[in-house]
Amino acid sequence: MSTFPTLRMRRLRETEVMRRMVRETNLAVDDLIYPLFAIYGQDVKNPVPSMPGVYQFSVDRLLEEAQEINSLGIPAVLLFGIPDHKDEAGSGAYAPEGIVQQAVRAIKKEYPHLLVITDVCLCEYTSHGHCGVLDGGRILNDPTLEFLAKTALSHAVAGADMVAPSDMMDGRVQAIREKLDAHGFTNLPVMAYSAKYASAFYGPFRDAAGSTPQFGDRRSHQMDPANSEEALREVELDILEGADLVMVKPALAYLDVIRRVKEEFRYPVAAYNVSGEYSMVKAAAANGWVEEKRIVMEILTGIKRAGADMIITYHAKDVARWLKEQD
Repeated sequence: MSTFPTLRMRRLRETEVMRRMVRETNLAVDDLIYPLFAIYGQDVKNPVPSMPGVYQFSVDRLLEEAQEINSLGIPAVLLFGIPDHKDEAGSGAYAPEGIVQQAVRAIKKEYPHLLVITDVCLCEYTSHGHCGVLDGGRILNDPTLEFLAKTALSHAVAGADMVAPSDMMDGRVQAIREKLDAHGFTNLPVMAYSAKYASAFYGPFRDAAGSTPQFGDRRSHQMDPANSEEALREVELDILEGADLVMVKPALAYLDVIRRVKEEFRYPVAAYNVSGEYSMVKAAAANGWVEEKRIVMEILTGIKRAGADMIITYHAKDVARWLKEQD
């Protein structure tokens, strides 16, 4: 290899046009998935205090949001529900007229080309705030699987384009795949939250979804942040059980895991740029400590550079606008 002064790396950085031409990683609107929170009621748009710019929407207002998302060219949304009541079994998760089921039907009727992904978990719907059936303070893995499968099926019947189990119970991808296939939904893809860590970055989301556990925590089933070999085993098991896409969550502190998963399996990989990551940027930008546009674009480009094929992010609408400005 030639060395200085023959080789000057700065030559290809001299102008914006040249920088664009040699750019290795390009963020595009098609990489984005926007999370949405649906709640019962009419004309409801509740701001989430810990997540500036994020709201809980009743279905009628959700359609207004879907119109904006569609107009920005964002291809997909990830839908969460806030029930009007909770019980031990989380029955609102799989009720035919549950909030997610209503929201899916409404969005798909008005915007059939917008890809609707539904989060499959019980934590928003259980009175105790945990992701499964309890025996005392212990989450029972196997009995929970049937409830998760019922939830996924109810979303499919409502018209969801993809289901995304986020509970981290062992065997849930297989249980969901078998349930969907048995009812004729053989072509409905499953995006598994495969490497979901017991992270401190989820706090603002729990405000938005009302899913804070009433006691204890989720470290018995979500992954230890110190582990990456375990993440590869989790991903492999989900693929063997029938996952069509796999996810790493959170994204920013786990770029190494995203890279390892992509290199090991060559599977479609989603990364969730989670609520705490979003809120930290918003708070710093509001205080004038960082330039929001530049830092968001840098973060999301880094997530894609690490190996993510798609990024679930609350910044999606802003990023879509910024990308349009560049065109």
